[in-house]
Order: sequence, then C-alpha cells, then structure tokens
Amino acid sequence: MLQRTLSFLAAAVIVTSLAAQTPTYRPPRTADGHPDLNGIWQALNEANYDIEAHVARAALALRPGPYGPVPAVPVLALGAVGSVPPGLGVVDGELPYKPEALAKKKQNQANWLTSDPEIKCYLPGVPRATYMPYPFQILESASAIMIVYEYAGAVRNIFLKDPGPAPVDSWMGQSVGHWDGDTLVVDVQGMNDSSWFDRAGNYHSDALHVVERYTRTSPDVIAYEATIEDPQVFTHPWKMSMPLYRRQEKNAQLLDFKCPEFVEELLYGQWRKKPLAK
Repeated sequence: MLQRTLSFLAAAVIVTSLAAQTPTYRPPRTADGHPDLNGIWQALNEANYDIEAHVARAALALRPGPYGPVPAVPVLALGAVGSVPPGLGVVDGELPYKPEALAKKKQNQANWLTSDPEIKCYLPGVPRATYMPYPFQILESASAIMIVYEYAGAVRNIFLKDPGPAPVDSWMGQSVGHWDGDTLVVDVQGMNDSSWFDRAGNYHSDALHVVERYTRTSPDVIAYEATIEDPQVFTHPWKMSMPLYRRQEKNAQLLDFKCPEFVEELLYGQWRKKPLAK
C-alpha cells in the first residue's frame, strides 16, 4: 500500500513538473510583430439562445399549459426544431440586473416572437455578433483590423487610433483597438439600445460599454472575453468568456446571408394590396 502511494505521488510530481515546463503558446506574427488573428472563426456554444446557464426548454416562445408551459401557437409546428438546447452559460452566475431592468428582461422574453431584433434581421450589435451561429472573419494588417460577419453582412472597422466619441449611436457601435501584449483589446461604445444579448431577452441601454479581449491560445483557438458595463441596466460590470474556433475546411469562406429580404413578408406583408393569408 505504501509503495503504491509513493508511486502515485512520484507520478503526480512528474506530471506537475512537465506541465510547468510546457512553453506558453506563441502565436504566429504579422509583419509588425503582433499576433496574427487572421482567419475565419466561430463560437460553438448555446449563448445565442441564452448567455446564462439554462435547461432545455420546449420552445423559445411559451404559453401556459395544463401541467406547465407549452409552445406558443406560432411556433407549435416547429416541434423539436424550435426548442431551446441546454447550455452551461458564458457568464458566471446571474446577470446583475437592477430590479426594474429585470422586469423588462422578463417582458422581452415573454414577447420574444415580436421583440427579438434577430427575428427581423437587424444587426446583432456587440458582443452578440461574436457568438451567433454563423462564422466571422478577422482581417488584420499592420495598419488596419476589420471583422466581417456572415450574419446580415455586418462589418466592424476597428480603429487603431482613437477618433474621439462616436458621432451617432449605431447597431454595431464604434470600436477602438490596441494591443496589450499578445492580446487585442477592443473598446466598443456608441451603440443604440435596440440589440439584445441573446434570444432570452437579455438586453442593454444606449449606455452600453463593451471591452473585448482576443487572445490566441493555440493554433486554432482564440480566447474571447467581453466586459459589459451599463449603469442604466446593471448594478455593476460583468464578464462573459468563451473560446472561438478556427474553421478548418480547406475552402473555408464567408458566404452570403444577407437576410433583410427573408423578413420582407414579416415586416411589410400586411401592407400588400392583397395581403397573403397568415
């Protein structure tokens, strides 16, 4: 027994020693010496359904049933396709909503079918654009960084020299980046109050301030972190984090998903001279 215990301790010491000797990943560099973030990346999680930890649900839109909530009539025919997969969440614990803001979040969730901007193909805002179920491409050079998203053709130009306050609020806001060692830090402000964090109704005001951190941790992984500050909605700042994975297909590329035309009937069908039957 003693010999087995000593053997286990010796093995543990060896493993610990080897781990301590494992070199920190050093990413490839661009011509100016900064980490090369170029590539097509995608999050693989359930955050777009709900950034908080959640169990599986029958549908995104529910109504009271005889023994508990059941799918709302407009999504009933979707069956399992319209259900919500479970997720561990990308935040620690519950979001620190102010009481009145939490009531608004619950109202958003109850009215998801008519309120979620994603349904109407509005631009997703930051950070939601990062973890929607679509790839995005980072284009980096010594003088410029741009992020192009497949969803709705959204684009972000990341200024490397601060141009001053954003002239107007917009869906994607104004992004200003700088390097903190091997981490790209992006400060995002000037966003409107119309985007959500997810399909669960988590939302923000136009006072939203997001600080993102992109750090390559292996050849095909970026560690992504976003600090969220919005004093009108939350009692204190909070963070979300997740890995972003490089798409591995040899012909990986962003394809067109410019969805405004997909929602023309939803938004404008009622104004037809002869509206179609619902």
